[in-house]
Amino acid sequence: MSFRKMASAAGPMKLTESLDISHLIRNNNEITAVSPMQVELTITALPEGVVDVQGTLSAEADMLCSRCLGNVHEHLNMKFAEQFKQGTEPEEVEEEDDTLYMEEDTVNLVPFLEEYFLLHLPFAPLCKSDCKGLCPSCGTDLNESSCDCDNTPIDPRLAGLKDFFK
Repeated sequence: MSFRKMASAAGPMKLTESLDISHLIRNNNEITAVSPMQVELTITALPEGVVDVQGTLSAEADMLCSRCLGNVHEHLNMKFAEQFKQGTEPEEVEEEDDTLYMEEDTVNLVPFLEEYFLLHLPFAPLCKSDCKGLCPSCGTDLNESSCDCDNTPIDPRLAGLKDFFK
């Protein structure tokens, strides 16, 4: 999108698009599927050549539970808010200035939208908040059944002594 067109617009511009983000999960074994991201943005020209881009992003993702490896379906709703300005970034930038400086006349929002998606993915998705996970000894899903394994926690400093009296 042309930066001059965005900065000189008389009023807010609306941008509605569906963005294919499947390439972002290609090498991620924990995310099994993702829907196209729905993008609804409002682009507003501000004083001093700043362009404000705000809106919502939404996507569906199927992931594996980090405890039991079961399926987790997440609906991600994200608020997008960035400000852009054409030119080079000044050497002295105020600490609270979050403006992104673009040297070219065209602004490609796709990398910023993809970054928002990746940052909003859950770090450790869970199928339910009280997921018991898998038994570390035999691999039984403890949500479905229990096992007879001895999973008593052993102090790692004394772990070498556990077989001493056998």
